[in-house]
Formats: sequence, C-alpha cells, structure tokens
Amino acid sequence: MKHNFNKIINRTSTDCVKLEKLKPLFGRDDLIPLWVADMDFLSPPAITNALKERVEHGVFGYTMATDNYYSSIINWLKKQHDWAVAKEEISFVPGVVKGIAFALDVFTQKGDKVIIQPPVYQNFRITVENLERETVNNPLVLENGQYKMDFDGLRKIVSENDCKMLILCNPHNPAGIVWSTEELRELAEICHDNNILVVSDEIHADLALPGFSHTPFATISPTAEANSITLMSPSKTFNTAGIVSSFAVIKNENIREKYFRFLELRELNQATVFALTATQAAFTKCDEWHEKLIQYLQGNVDFVTTYLKEHIPQIKVIIPQASFLIWFDCRELNLSQNELMELFVNKAKLALNEGMMYGDNGEGFMRMNVGVSREIIEKALRNLRDAIK
Repeated sequence: MKHNFNKIINRTSTDCVKLEKLKPLFGRDDLIPLWVADMDFLSPPAITNALKERVEHGVFGYTMATDNYYSSIINWLKKQHDWAVAKEEISFVPGVVKGIAFALDVFTQKGDKVIIQPPVYQNFRITVENLERETVNNPLVLENGQYKMDFDGLRKIVSENDCKMLILCNPHNPAGIVWSTEELRELAEICHDNNILVVSDEIHADLALPGFSHTPFATISPTAEANSITLMSPSKTFNTAGIVSSFAVIKNENIREKYFRFLELRELNQATVFALTATQAAFTKCDEWHEKLIQYLQGNVDFVTTYLKEHIPQIKVIIPQASFLIWFDCRELNLSQNELMELFVNKAKLALNEGMMYGDNGEGFMRMNVGVSREIIEKALRNLRDAIK
C-alpha cells in the first residue's frame, strides 16, 4: 500500500504521552493505549520530507510566517469548507487549548460564567476553572443513539445567568458529532442575542467521515461570523500534535483586534520554523493521504461497530460522524464507574478515557481512540470480549 495505515509503529523511547503516562494514570504499563487523541499512523511523507529538507538546511534562525503559510491555510479552508478567509483574519496560536485560554483572558474576568456542553472535551472545564472563571453546564441530550443540543436548557441558563462566553466543540469530542447547520444557526442566534461570545474548537474539522460535512461555525450566518473565534489546526488530521501548529480565524474586526493584540504583545503569535513548514506541507501536498486516512478510519469505525454488535452487544456505539474517537455507552453492563475502569484496565488490559472526565453525564461511558492499526483494535476488542465473559 502506498499509504500503509495497517503498519504498527513502535512509539517507545519517543517520549510518547500515551505510553509514558500509563503507569502514573492507570497504575500499570502493560495496557493497549487507546486514550490520548493522537493517531499511531506515520504522518504523511510530504510533511516528513518537508521537515527533513528544512533540517538539512542546518540554519534555524528567526523565522516568520510568509504569504505561502497564509495561502496554504486560505486555500485549504476554501477547498475543504468553502470558507473564504483573508490573511489578516488569521493568526498562529501555540495550541487550541491555549487559544481558548487566551480568549478567556481577553474577553472575560475572574468569576465570569462560561458555558460548556458536556459530555465534552475535559480541558474546556479545566481551563475555565484554572483561570478562576465559572463553568455553567448546558448538557447535551442523548436521543436515539445520537446527541443533540438542549436549546430550551440553554435559553433557561442565559435567562438566569450573566454568561460571557460559550465554548463550542465542533465537531464534537468525545461523541464525534458533526453539528447540523440548523443547530449551529440556533446556537448562534441565542448567543448573539445574549452577548455571549462563541469560541469554536474546530481541531477535528478535517476529519468528517464519509457522508458528513463539517460546517465552520463562523460560516453559518452573519450573526455567527460577527460573534465568534474559530480555533483550528492540522495536528489531528495529519498527526502532528507535537509540532504545535494551531491558528485562529476571526472575522469580526473588533474581536480580532483585541485578540490578536493580546497575542502580539506577548509574542504568542510567533510560530516555530517547524510549525510553519509542517502546516504548509499538510495543506498543500497531502490531499491523497488525507482521503485514504478518512477511508481507513471509517473502516475502523465499521469494524468496531460490527464487532460489538456481534460479540459485546451490552456496549452500544455512539457512531461518530467525524474524527477517530468512538464513544462507548457501557451502561447495560450495570457497573459503577470504578467497576467499569477495573474491567477495562485490569481485566481487559486496555487504556481508554473514562466517561466521567467529560462531565457527570459521561458516567457509564468510555472513549476509545481508533486511530491505530486494525490489528491492534481487533486485539483490544478480543481482550474486552474475554474480560466481560
């Protein structure tokens, strides 16, 4: 295969988080690591080659983002999402979570209330609370095997609380939801009418699975465009998280000026030479690899879904519409969260993310990373089947 996603890559001795933190977090290091949200696939050859060429030059002096860097982002967003973005609307940020933290610093104060929609990526809550703001939960509603936003609940929240910001996960992590245009439009109207800034984490934007299409929040309406910050990165799609290559897109001039000024004064908008190199290669030379990746991930999702139906029917799959993460509904096992962790970790020898870290309504759920070789997935599911038996 030209792009061999079946190849098992040994990540030991590379300071890999999903391996190095097994013992501290799970109590043992003999687990199949299916937790941290990066993939075990080799990054595209075009990225590796571009980095090699830059390294071989041998001089790593001060570097700046050129027109080629901005053009790679502009052209990618237009091609992938039909989103017309201008150079002045883009800024490098050193990570999406950091970008959220910067938005909190600029547009909120200590004690302000920030809305999140659990079960959702845990660093939303952690970042808000670490910066001494207050999280206000607008839980998603699970109906017929998929989540939807609770707009009645959101309206009640904003009528009773002076909320300054809503952090949106689009596409959604951990459930892999590609939000519909109708949902995003209603969310935009509620937030706009109540002066609530939307910060949209769109790091999984380029991983919509076949049959689904990601919609950037800012494109949904003039209202959304005028009241949002979008944070994106090639890192999830092209497996370059360690390079740190995120960026912000802000259409509203007033919001953009304040946010970009904050970055500029602290030199937080200064990208490293490798971030610039990797981003340009990812967005200009990796189309075929990207296409094959999506096909392989869909195959992994289908494999997991079929296997569980046939061998472990007690565990239901919230079938993802995007990304390489699968949300398991394990409530029919009738186990407490501690018992569920005991089953997965000490009996099945698997390291997954336990649902409670994403919010109280994650109890009884587990998150599995399927951005790995299918051989590893098959072994992991056999372990789980045998442990349950």
